[in-house]
Amino acid sequence: MSLGELDFIETLRKLATHPAARGLADDAAVLGDLVLTHDTIAEGVHFLVDDPPASVGWKLVAVNLSDLAAKGAEPLAALMSVTIAGDGVWEEEFVAGVAAACETYGLPLVGGDTIVLPIGAPRVLGLTAIGRGGEHVPSRSGGLAGDTLWLVGTLGDAAAGLAVLEADRHAEGVLVEAYRRPVPLLAAGRLLAPYAHAMMDVSDGLLLDLERMCRASGCGAKVDLDALPLTRAFIAERGVGRSARLFAATGGDDYALLAALAPDFDPLLSLSLPKGAILTPIGTLTAVDGISLFDGSGEVPLPERLGYEHHHRD
Repeated sequence: MSLGELDFIETLRKLATHPAARGLADDAAVLGDLVLTHDTIAEGVHFLVDDPPASVGWKLVAVNLSDLAAKGAEPLAALMSVTIAGDGVWEEEFVAGVAAACETYGLPLVGGDTIVLPIGAPRVLGLTAIGRGGEHVPSRSGGLAGDTLWLVGTLGDAAAGLAVLEADRHAEGVLVEAYRRPVPLLAAGRLLAPYAHAMMDVSDGLLLDLERMCRASGCGAKVDLDALPLTRAFIAERGVGRSARLFAATGGDDYALLAALAPDFDPLLSLSLPKGAILTPIGTLTAVDGISLFDGSGEVPLPERLGYEHHHRD
């Protein structure tokens, strides 16, 4: 039997006993007013071998900033680890993508590490992002039964873009860009954080990440599939029916935000949201364990696969 991601995290919990670790049940560590997160992306897992190197650099920065967004933190600095596995041309373009993302979001790169791998070895790239949190840094564990679940952003575009690329590696368009160049929702995260009982980013699939929030908060959830926000590009590619919505709810790589807010708090009425921000109520937290789904036709069976979990492939 191979070791899975969740099994290894359980092993690490015996070591990560400092309060800053939040029991390894959260997106980030909180040390004083600092919020720290580290994400790794690997060739063949998080990006395709023929993805443009600059987009890989952008993605490495963006996925880490998405974790800061889920804590309402302001980016301060980053450390990066790079495995060099070529003649340097790929790495130069990759660094240009990192630089573009760091400049866009005001994230200084202050250090890190590099190693050289054999030519052609799969690249594994990591980044630690450091941010400053506000007075309230929401965790996954604060959700309460009765809270409204709000989604910031849209679902499904990145997973649809990956499917398009797997069918045609030369494909282009909005969906492909969503997969290659996610946008961290930092401004919306900062606005919501003071009011969020719980908040996290949606990176591995809405249903899987919601399950993690429910487990941490000791709640269940009820989700309206018809309420899930889909873009015109997604609908044109995958449709708008139940199967398309389940695809969007489990696909991953969305980097939306999921927040549990008090039922009497409506951020659309109470906050001055960033221009173009999309906030959608998609369900509620419940006192009953487990996630239940419904749409206009009634109850929807929970899919066997809730999202993307890392494990060895046979």
